Amino acid sequence: MPSPLPIAEVAPEHGRLPDSVAEGADKRALGLYVHVPFCEVRCGYCDFNTYTADEVRGVSRDSYPSQAMAEMELASGIMRNAGLPSRPLQTIFFGGGTPTLLGPEPLLAMLERARSTFGVAPEAEITVEANPDSVSANDLRALARGGVTRVSFGVQSADPDVLAVLERTHDPALVPEGVAAAKDAGLKVSVDVIYGSPGETVRQWESTLEYVVGLDVEHVSAYALIVEPGTALARRIARGELESPDDDVHADMFLATDRRLTEAGFAWYETSNWSTARDRESAHNWLYWNSGDWWGIGPGAHSHMGGVRWWNVKHPAAYAERLAQQRSPAFHREVLTPSDIALERILLGLRTREGISVEDVAPEKSDVLDDALGHGLLDAQALSSGRITLTQSGRLLADHLAARLS
Repeated sequence: MPSPLPIAEVAPEHGRLPDSVAEGADKRALGLYVHVPFCEVRCGYCDFNTYTADEVRGVSRDSYPSQAMAEMELASGIMRNAGLPSRPLQTIFFGGGTPTLLGPEPLLAMLERARSTFGVAPEAEITVEANPDSVSANDLRALARGGVTRVSFGVQSADPDVLAVLERTHDPALVPEGVAAAKDAGLKVSVDVIYGSPGETVRQWESTLEYVVGLDVEHVSAYALIVEPGTALARRIARGELESPDDDVHADMFLATDRRLTEAGFAWYETSNWSTARDRESAHNWLYWNSGDWWGIGPGAHSHMGGVRWWNVKHPAAYAERLAQQRSPAFHREVLTPSDIALERILLGLRTREGISVEDVAPEKSDVLDDALGHGLLDAQALSSGRITLTQSGRLLADHLAARLS
C-alpha cells in the first residue's frame, strides 16, 4: 500500500501561500512535477501513491488528465496571488506510476496546458518516465515531436531472479529496444536500477551493470533498495520468506557501480546519479537538491515554493472532488524555519558533487569535519578552499555524516 503522508498543519482550502514565498523568487528556478498515479501492476517494493485499476471510485485514466490540467490553472492563480513573479518552467517531469500508460496524446495535452499556463523555457528539460513494456517506438516518436526531451526507463535489474523478487513483470530483452527507439526519436535517455535486493549477489549486480553499460545511455540512477514499511516486500521479509538486505553488500555494490560506470565514461554528480556529460545530468533533480520551486500536480504530489512545502490529498477520488469544487487539493503543509532550511541544505547538498560551503556548518562542528577528513571521507583540497565535498568513501556514509554535521 502507498506510504502515509506526513502530518503537518492543515493546508487552507483556497490554497493561498504566505507572502514570504515571493522573497527571492526571481533567483529561483521553477519546475513542474506531474504525478500519474496508475500502474498495470504494483511492484512488491513500491510504496508510491499508485493504483492498478483502470478506474478508482469514478476517477479513470481517461478523466485524470483534465483534473491535472485543472490543478495547473489553480496553481497559476495561487502563485499570482502570492506575488510570485511570472517564470517559465525550466523542468517538467511526468512521473508516477507509469505515465506512458495514458498514451502520448493525454501526456502532450498536459504538456501543452503547462506551456500555455506557465510558459516553458526554450531549453527546458521535459522528462517522461516509462516502463520498458509500457511504451512503443511510435509513442516515443510522438512524445519527441510534442516537445518531450528525455525519457527515463525503469529497468531495476537485468536478472530475472532479482526482477521476480521485486515483482517486476517486464522482459529485460525489451529494454535495449526501448532505449534504441528513444534515441532514434532524438530523446535523451536515462535508466533507473536498484541494487541490494534480498538474495542478490554482487556478481548478479555486476552483470546488471554490464547490461546497463551496454545500453549506451547517457544517464544512470542507481539506488540501494530500501524496504519500505507496509509494502509486499516488507511483509515477505517479516514472514521469513526473504532475507533482509545487507548493508555491507550494499556498500560493495555501490563501489562496484561507481567503479564500472566511471570506467564506462560516466561521472557521479550525486550519490545515486551518474551521467556522461554535465548537459546530460537531470535538471529536475538539481531543482530539488538546490531547493528551487516546484509545483506537484496530482494525488499525493508534493510541492515546494519559497520555503513552504505541501502535499496533496492521496486518493484520486478525493483529489478529483476538491478540484470539481474549485478547492485546492493541498492536504497538509509546513512552513520551513531558517534552521529547517539550513538542515536541508546540508542533507541534500552534501550528497552532490558541489557539496556545501564550510559556512553552512556550525563552527562547533569543526571537530566533525576534522574527524571526517582524517578518515578519508572528505576531499582535502576542496576543504582547504572552503567546500565540503565527499570522497568515494564519504559518499558511502553521506547520510551519516550529514546527520553529524546538522
